[in-house]
Amino acid sequence: MRVPLHSMAGETVGELELRDDVFGLQPNISLMHQAVLRQQANARLGTHKVKNRAEVAGGGRKPYKQKGTGRARQGSIRAPQFRGGGVVFGPQVRSYNQKMNRKMRRLALMSALSVKVGEEQMTFVQDLTLDTHKTRAMSELLDKLGIDSKVLMILPASDENIERSAANLPDVKTVLANNLSVRDLLMYDRVVMAEGSVDVIYRTYAADRMAVAEEN
Repeated sequence: MRVPLHSMAGETVGELELRDDVFGLQPNISLMHQAVLRQQANARLGTHKVKNRAEVAGGGRKPYKQKGTGRARQGSIRAPQFRGGGVVFGPQVRSYNQKMNRKMRRLALMSALSVKVGEEQMTFVQDLTLDTHKTRAMSELLDKLGIDSKVLMILPASDENIERSAANLPDVKTVLANNLSVRDLLMYDRVVMAEGSVDVIYRTYAADRMAVAEEN
């Protein structure tokens, strides 16, 4: 498929040929949903914790004798039925990480890219770079590209000026092309992709590259 290629002035300077097996797939909605849930689950710390009766301080002495008091027998004031006692089956530190095999992750990511291209929410820019790290420079660039909504900028390599100029804009996020996520692609209304990022995506995620990796 062919898509317009823009200059940093917002003008169309040509067309860019995209591979259909990466940017032109039939989106797999359920797989994208699973990928987003996995990313959200993996971000959870799972540090919630309560103490059971073995971990609560105190309670080592029997509170009163076994027989002769008329009360129910008790062995510790830190048993669950007492105030300040341990908790039964309370939350413990755990991992919420979910597994997803590589082919599924790849297909989910390709589906998200295809959605953005299919809905014309992705803008490809030639020679995406800035001479300064000032926030105003990034704002002017987005104005020239006609973007006034939340935008994800995909770079082929780290660019200090672009990253710093976008840092103070709450609706702008910069990511590297070899570190994409389905959640980022779907969460932002628009995507600005540097022309060089396309080749990085092919080398990192394309099916033929994955096949070579599996053979090795």
